[in-house]
Amino acid sequence: MAERENRRGRGRNREEETPEFADRLVAINRVSKTVKGGKRFGFAALVVVGDQKGRVGFGKGKAKEVPEAIRKATEQAKRQMIRVPLREGRTLHHDIEGRHGAGKVIMRTAPEGTGIIAGGPMRAVFEMLGIKDVVSKSNGSQNPYNMIRATLNGLQKEASPRQVAARRGKKVADILHKDDAAEAAEA
Repeated sequence: MAERENRRGRGRNREEETPEFADRLVAINRVSKTVKGGKRFGFAALVVVGDQKGRVGFGKGKAKEVPEAIRKATEQAKRQMIRVPLREGRTLHHDIEGRHGAGKVIMRTAPEGTGIIAGGPMRAVFEMLGIKDVVSKSNGSQNPYNMIRATLNGLQKEASPRQVAARRGKKVADILHKDDAAEAAEA
């Protein structure tokens, strides 16, 4: 009996142990279904969740009521989080492109003080990720779902110098340019 109670409570404890995540509602769509008696309305929510320290995820939820749709989307986003290496905890290591369907996004590193230069859904992803300085441009699809998927596609391609060095079997100093290597040695 105690074992069964322990199993039931495990999920709740795991939720309490996870670090606090920030979430951002990106889009809400009202969808209708025409039935014999008229129309039935439902809602679809798109949410981005992150810990603002390099982890981010997105989720979508559908329900008859807005709060329930947002809750479902938030839960899905927490399950689908990815980790992204950040340079100095504020920007990307290198310029990247992401694609999903007709959506294409370009993300570039930026010097300190630039801020987040990005549109709507991409801005939400960067804020939840914890990026402070980035310049980005969305080409192609303006659909928020495709823009977020394209952004996450590009962020998954991001590799830190440490990861590249480990993959090639070299030292980090061998991977970086001479200017970057001098900065890394000073830090």
